[in-house]
Amino acid sequence: MSQNWGDKFSARVGFFKASAIRQLLSLVNDPDVISLAGGMPDPELFPKEVIAEIAKDVITNDCGKSLQYGPTEGIKPLRETLIKMTQEEIKGVTGDNIIVTTASQQGLDMLAKIFIDPGDTVIVEAPSYVGGLQALQSFQANFVTIPLDDNGIRTDILEEKLEELKRKGIKPKLIYLIPNFQNPGGVTTTLERRQKLIELSHNYDVPLMEDDPYGEIRFEGEKVPSLIELDNVGNVIALRTFSKILAPGLRLGWIIADREVIAKIGLAKQSADLCSPSLTQYIADKFIRDGHLKTYLDVVRPAYRVKKDAMLSAIEKYFPQEATWTKPQGGMFVWAGVPNNIDTDELFPEALQKKVAYVVGSAFYPHGEDKHHMRLNFTLNSPEIIEEGIKRLGNLLKTKLS
Repeated sequence: MSQNWGDKFSARVGFFKASAIRQLLSLVNDPDVISLAGGMPDPELFPKEVIAEIAKDVITNDCGKSLQYGPTEGIKPLRETLIKMTQEEIKGVTGDNIIVTTASQQGLDMLAKIFIDPGDTVIVEAPSYVGGLQALQSFQANFVTIPLDDNGIRTDILEEKLEELKRKGIKPKLIYLIPNFQNPGGVTTTLERRQKLIELSHNYDVPLMEDDPYGEIRFEGEKVPSLIELDNVGNVIALRTFSKILAPGLRLGWIIADREVIAKIGLAKQSADLCSPSLTQYIADKFIRDGHLKTYLDVVRPAYRVKKDAMLSAIEKYFPQEATWTKPQGGMFVWAGVPNNIDTDELFPEALQKKVAYVVGSAFYPHGEDKHHMRLNFTLNSPEIIEEGIKRLGNLLKTKLS
C-alpha cells in the first residue's frame, strides 16, 4: 500500500510524542538483560489466588452487571468504597467529587483535554513523569519547569516563576506535581513545601494537579498529608490509581476534585471509552471490601523496602564516587546522577551490550534537557538480580572515568 496519510492527520498529531520508556523497553528483548527500567510492580507478589476467587464469584453471581456496560462515573459499589476511603483523608467528599478512570493515565489525558488549549502554560517539576508530560504535550501545552531537591519541588523558585509569569500577563492553567516518592526523582515533598504550594495555588489562582500513584507504598518515615487534604477551597485535583497498590492489569484509577471538574471529566470520558471496565471495578471493590487491600500492602511494603535497600547498598558499592542518588522512603525508583562527562542517552546502547537497562534522564524533561541522570527501578527484580544489574552498570560507568 502506498497511501500518503501525512496531510490527512490533524495538526495535533504533530505534538504527540512517543513514550521514551516504552521505546527503550522495546529494545530490552534479550532475556539476559537485567532491566532496571520499567515501573512495574513485582508480579510474584500479586494476590492471584484471592483475585481469581473474587473474579469467579463476581462473574458467577453478578454477571449481569460485571460483564455489562456501567455508568461513566464508575459503578456505584466501587464509588461508595472510594468515598469511604477518601473521607478518612478529606472531609465532605461525596459521589459528585469522584470519578473512576481507566487507570490514572486516562485521568491525565482527560484533565489535559478539559483544561489545555494550544499554547497554554503548564508548570511541571523537573524531572517529571513521562506519561504526564505526554498527556499535556498532546494538547500543545507550553511547559515551565521547576527543579526538585531532596525536599521536593523548589517552592521558592516556583514563587519567583509565578510572579514573573504574572508580570508578563501569563496565567498558568495547572501545576502538575507528584508529591510522594516522585517519579522519577524518588523524593517526597515536605509538609512545609506542601503548605506553601497550597498558598501559592490560592494566591495565583492556579489549580494543583496532584498525581499520587505511590502514596500507599511508604515503607519508612512518617506519612505527609496530601495536597488535597491540606486544601480548603477546592483548588486541588487529585489522581489516584490501583496500578501500583493492587495490579496495573485492572486498568483502574480515580480522580477526586470539585464537582464541576468531575462533571467535565465525565463528558470527556463519555467520548473516550463510555465507561471503565465493569468487571475489574467489581473485582477491585470486593477486594477492598473484604479487607484484602490492607493485607496485600502489608506484604508489598516490607518486600519493596528490602529491594530498595539492596539497590542503595549496591549503588554505594559499585557506582563511581562521583555519582549521586536519591534515597526514597517509598515508591519504586531511585534517581541517579552521573558525572557531567557521561551522557546517559549515549551510554544506553553500551549498557544493553553489558546486559543491563535503565531509563535515560532526558525522558523526564519536556525538552530532553538532562543528559546526566538515569531512573532505576527496584520493585521488579529480586535483591540478587538488582545487585548484579547495578554491578554491571557501575562497572560500565567507571570505564568512562578512566
